Amino acid sequence: LLTHQSRTSLSIWGWGSLGIVLSLITFGPFVIFYLAFYILCFVGGGFVVTLLFGKTNSEKYLEQCEHSFLPPTSTGIPKCLEEMKREARTIKIDRRLTGANIIDEPLQQVIQFSLRDYVQYWYYTLSDDESFLLEIRQTLQNALIQFATRSKEIDWQPYFTTRIVDDFGTHLRVFRKAQQKITEKDDQAKGTAEDLVDTFFEVEVEMEKDVCRDLVCTSPKDEEGFLRDLCEVLLYLLLPPGDFQNKIMRYFVREILARGILLPLINQLSDPDYINQYIIWMIRDSNCNYEAFMNIIKLSDNIGELEAVRDKAAEELQYLRSLDTVGDDINTIKNQINSLLFVKKVCDSRIQRLQSGKEINTVKLAANFGKLCTVPLDSILVDNVALQFFMDYMQQTGGQAHLFFWMTVEGYRVTAQQQLEVLLSRQKDGKHQTNQTKGLLRAAAVGIYEQYLSEKASPRVTVDDYLVAKLADTLNHEDPTPEIFDDIQRKVYELMLRDERFYPSFRQNALYVRMLAELDMLKDPSFRGSDDGDGESFNGSPTGSINLSLDDLSNVSSDDSVQLHAYISDTGVCNDHGKTYALYAITVHRRSLNSEEMWKTYRRYSDFHDFHMRITEQFENLSSILKLPGKKTFNNMDRDFLEKRKKDLNAYLQLLLTPEMMKASPALAHYVYDFLENKAYSKGKGDFARKMDTFVNPLRNSMRNVSNAVKSLPDSLAEGMTKMSDNMGKMSERLGQDIKQSFFKTDSDPEHCRVSAQLDDTVDDNIPLRVMLLLMDEVFDLKERNQWLRRNIKNLLQQLIRATYGDTINRKIVDHVDWMTSPEQVADLVKRFRDAFWPNGILAETVPCRDKAIRMRTRVAGKTKLLSIMPDELKHIIGAETTRKGILRVFEMFQHNQLNRRMVYVFLEGFLETLFPQYKFRELFNKLHSRSKQIQKYKQKLQTTQAPSLQKR
Repeated sequence: LLTHQSRTSLSIWGWGSLGIVLSLITFGPFVIFYLAFYILCFVGGGFVVTLLFGKTNSEKYLEQCEHSFLPPTSTGIPKCLEEMKREARTIKIDRRLTGANIIDEPLQQVIQFSLRDYVQYWYYTLSDDESFLLEIRQTLQNALIQFATRSKEIDWQPYFTTRIVDDFGTHLRVFRKAQQKITEKDDQAKGTAEDLVDTFFEVEVEMEKDVCRDLVCTSPKDEEGFLRDLCEVLLYLLLPPGDFQNKIMRYFVREILARGILLPLINQLSDPDYINQYIIWMIRDSNCNYEAFMNIIKLSDNIGELEAVRDKAAEELQYLRSLDTVGDDINTIKNQINSLLFVKKVCDSRIQRLQSGKEINTVKLAANFGKLCTVPLDSILVDNVALQFFMDYMQQTGGQAHLFFWMTVEGYRVTAQQQLEVLLSRQKDGKHQTNQTKGLLRAAAVGIYEQYLSEKASPRVTVDDYLVAKLADTLNHEDPTPEIFDDIQRKVYELMLRDERFYPSFRQNALYVRMLAELDMLKDPSFRGSDDGDGESFNGSPTGSINLSLDDLSNVSSDDSVQLHAYISDTGVCNDHGKTYALYAITVHRRSLNSEEMWKTYRRYSDFHDFHMRITEQFENLSSILKLPGKKTFNNMDRDFLEKRKKDLNAYLQLLLTPEMMKASPALAHYVYDFLENKAYSKGKGDFARKMDTFVNPLRNSMRNVSNAVKSLPDSLAEGMTKMSDNMGKMSERLGQDIKQSFFKTDSDPEHCRVSAQLDDTVDDNIPLRVMLLLMDEVFDLKERNQWLRRNIKNLLQQLIRATYGDTINRKIVDHVDWMTSPEQVADLVKRFRDAFWPNGILAETVPCRDKAIRMRTRVAGKTKLLSIMPDELKHIIGAETTRKGILRVFEMFQHNQLNRRMVYVFLEGFLETLFPQYKFRELFNKLHSRSKQIQKYKQKLQTTQAPSLQKR
């Protein structure tokens, strides 16, 4: 078997080898490649034949299936295709929108730019047919036409004069109460911005009861949904039914309005940095006041602001030190360097105090470490702001009856004098009313006696019995005179002045410190790194040439070893904004036993004049001793006059600084040293303020209202005496009891209500008066203060408006509103909107976020500008500290984006409610805001508070 297998394999190999040899001999050495090529061609050809055969059969099969199962093609589709291929009809669009060409032109451009940048850029990638774009344009124009038509039918005066003021005042009230809640939660820890926003919306729902806008203002998704819903409602009201039913068209227009126009506009209007820049632009004509700037730095509790100012000051210092100057310029640069060093030092000390967590309240610091100025009692009694603090203190100590008696008697004297003058003038005219007038005066005097001095009086003014008996005897047997109460009034004044319970203790009370702050007589300490009072000092000189404070200077008068000498060493001519004036350089020497100091300060003649007016008003005996050289228009070429003026002013200073003058009027030293201190002179009352004194003074103001009623007696004697009797018979009550009632907070001030709910219905229908009262109440928080002061401020505003404008003020306001809604102004607003979003016809790029340091410095500049434009007259009416706090509260309110959005939406809602009064927009907005969680929490809180009361019933 093995032999047979081996033979078979040899046979196969033999025949195989023979075949290979014969192939090589026949075909040559490339036979292998030929064989492989033939095999490949055979396989490829077979594959191609199979593919072509299968494709042909598959097409035949698919064609058979199509004819077997699908219905025949409709004839409508080919007709539609044929219709679309025809030339499109031209759509005529009327370019008239509002009826005013000056408005229609920029509006058409806004529509064109909106379609170009929000629709065309993607639509042309889908189709070249422009009919759709024309339909959208026509839809927008129809909406604008309906909007313009509706706007012309509306009286916008109530909206601009009442609704906007109410909304702004309510927004400010909510912000103020939110700040108070944050403070009450933790007096030591400062609440974050998020805590303030949350608390703000909690207070909003408590005030509004059924609406809260927190979702719209804090959630971008909910805000976009709100704008879409609102735009859809507006399109329903403004578009024809056919256009509104077209969903595709409606959605396109809705998105353009909501996402392309309203949302970017709201984002810009609610940006705090934009608002700060706008504030600066609005008051760009007002120069920044150095004193206001330093007050802002010293009051700032934002470390970012202080660091930004400090870094900028350091940058300016580096630049000034790099300058190479000689001559007069070197002195200017040195002064600038000293000022910048002072600013940097204040910023560093303030930052250090904030970071260390130490007390930053100026009033508390001054009370603990400061040297307080002394304000005489007679000055307090005639100052509107100071008197309210003394009233509060006297009420706490139980001595209010003495103060009210003094004020009532003062009012009686003024009224009696005026009535006697009226009586004298009538007697000259032949009209005799002696008995009636004397009887009325006696009735008023008896009323004061019964109210304050009789045994039935409660509380009773305690004075010597013999004085009371003497007054009673005079009332019974003699005719009353204006001076009938003078002896008792003098005793009451001495009692308030010397009794330790009253004025002496008042000077040690915190109310006295607050009074000084309101009078702007409180010098705030600057921190120098010490933990105790020794490290505190008052307002060092920014120029570095003097380091003693105003209060240190004020002590000179009590120390005979200290001498002060001042003289005008040089004069010059300055030019400021095109105005030329003379400037006097005053050299001041201060000598004491251990030291001698000298500095220079610069004053204009107007500063001398204001200083002279201030001290002669305060110290009447000086008016006959001190004579200031008369004012004269200055001429650059009149050098002789300038030298003569210098000589006269030097004589004035020498007389003023004599020891005899200082000893005769010790309180004069405060005014003198304030004038000679090396700082910008802070002028007192201007000419307008001096003319206002008769309005601001509460006593004269109250008496004038009564005396005017007497002076306006009609010709009829019976009618006149009846009217006069009504006034005089109630005079005691009006000047006594009414003062006491108005002193206490008897006005209803609900904790949670809109500002409009507090409008006084008894006030005349006077638009500016309502507006001013609302703004002053909320901006300066007057309702939380003494109601006597608030009532006097109200009377002041009424008299100022009537005295200044009379009956024309309403017409002026109406004319201004008409001007604001005129075609020219509307066109200007549309152009501003166009230029802001499409400058030079190109869509504006997203504004890059400005650097934090720049934004912080903008905040400081905005606060400085606002504080600079506040008139001194306002500080004299309501107090300097209250003015500063009110202005800074308003500015701080604008520094929160979410709160700004809320205010914008409130204005928008009020605008739509005014534009469509026949539709229930208020209910619509309540439904749109009903998803707020704050509303649900408020309702649950109400249920939990009402449940116990229901169970008791």
